[in-house]
Amino acid sequence: MARTRRLILVVVLLTGALVVLVLASLAVGSRLVPVGTVLEAVTRFDPGSNDQLVIRFSRLPRTLIGVLAGAGLGLAGALTQSLTRNALAEPGTLGVNAGAAVGVMIGLIVTGGASITVYVWFAFAGAALASVLVHRLGRTRRSGVDPARLVLAGAALSIVLSALTRALILSTDATVYESFRGWTTGSLQGRGWESLPVVGLCLAVGLLISLALAGPLDSVSLGTDMAAALGVNIRLTWSLANAAIVVLAGGATAACGPIAFIGLASPHIARAVSGPNHRLLLPVS
Repeated sequence: MARTRRLILVVVLLTGALVVLVLASLAVGSRLVPVGTVLEAVTRFDPGSNDQLVIRFSRLPRTLIGVLAGAGLGLAGALTQSLTRNALAEPGTLGVNAGAAVGVMIGLIVTGGASITVYVWFAFAGAALASVLVHRLGRTRRSGVDPARLVLAGAALSIVLSALTRALILSTDATVYESFRGWTTGSLQGRGWESLPVVGLCLAVGLLISLALAGPLDSVSLGTDMAAALGVNIRLTWSLANAAIVVLAGGATAACGPIAFIGLASPHIARAVSGPNHRLLLPVS
């Protein structure tokens, strides 16, 4: 009971901190905007106010995309660490984000800088291929997936994919280069309302899959042999969890660029708050 009360208190505090940061993100920028004006821009929009125009069409979508993308990366990191039983694992260290970045670059080259609703599919494909390749490289004949070898394979693949991305940048035209330069820095600058549905849908799909796997992941964290003895379908659990990771990391990377560290740090913070139970760990992450 005491732990439940502590969990509720911490979640409430974290949610309150998030609300404060969202308001700060809307009010603070190249010029300060009063909080009252911020609230009016959301509840009673006046198109004649320059401040409200900036908030409504620049800061508000950028902030919401940041919240949803951060949630997606945190959830993807929790899934990655649970699957690999490695505290250092996350989509960035396993090459998934780098694969999505290569996919976006190819998508920009093929489509000539189309919108996110087009090149996000290239991000999914790149993330999926990188995930499959890392897991193949991280396997051993005797014990299956080795956590340490998996992280090393991911780090090596990330370097290779980053080099490939730079080679593609050097060989493309100026229009695609300008589109990619603003994206590759891992920034929310210039992100508009068109990116929000993509990130939101990716987060919703990834969260639904993750919550459905909460029970099996509790067993997998004990080891594959123990999970199999408890009746868990290891192959199905791995496949669905990796699909969720690809959707979450691919959508966030397509919208915001390759952002590191969130997927690594968020699960550790959530685990300290909620414990190892995935029914709590995943949504808190």
